[in-house]
Formats: sequence, C-alpha cells, structure tokens
Amino acid sequence: MPIYEYRCDSCRRVVSSYRQSLSVPPPPCPRCGNSELKRIFSTFSLQKTYRDVYEDILSDRELTQGMMRDDPRAIAEWNNRMSGGEKPTPEYEEITGRMEEGEWPTTQIEEKRKQFSGQGESKFNID
Repeated sequence: MPIYEYRCDSCRRVVSSYRQSLSVPPPPCPRCGNSELKRIFSTFSLQKTYRDVYEDILSDRELTQGMMRDDPRAIAEWNNRMSGGEKPTPEYEEITGRMEEGEWPTTQIEEKRKQFSGQGESKFNID
C-alpha cells in the first residue's frame, strides 16, 4: 500500500498516510483538524533485489570476463555493485581501492583472514 503525503493549508503541517488508492480521501490534519489537505509530491526509494543485481552483473560482459581472468578491478567492481550503496569500513575501502588500481592486496587480505579466524599471532606473551 503506498504512502501519500499531504500538506495542511491551515497550519502547514505535512501529513503522511497509507492509502489504498488516490480515490480514498485524505485524513484530516492531526494538528488542526482541517479536512482540506492538499496532496504533495514526495520522494520515494526503489531498491534492487539481489537477483536484479546479479542479472545486471551477468549482463555486463566486460565485467564477467574480467572476473573470469581474476582481474582485481573486476572483483572490486563486483563488490561495489553488491554492496547496494552501504558505507563500507575504512579497511574494506582501502582493500577495494587498491584492487580498483589493479593491485591484489594479498598480504593485507591474508592478515585480515587470520585475524578473523583466530589464527593470527597473539599480541600478549604469557611466560
């Protein structure tokens, strides 16, 4: 069910309301009770599903060929598309930035893998 936004001409309040269709009259203003609300243009969000993202990636021949060649630039592009616009951590940004430049940051990736799997060296020596 869509959300429509209305503005009250009396008190200028903006009201958001779930409506089954535009033919359903808007609610009265919750602040002043005015029933003459005017519909306003509001923003909206559209998100792709993972399936849409995968289809987009697979339809990009240059990207898929780069991934098949283990090109770090293609892998970084794949990661960026899969992130869905989420803000990555600084470490992640550093790794993908290096990959975008064509470099495989293997040492850094291996250190992170060991750190997260508990295989890294302990920072504490108990003798």
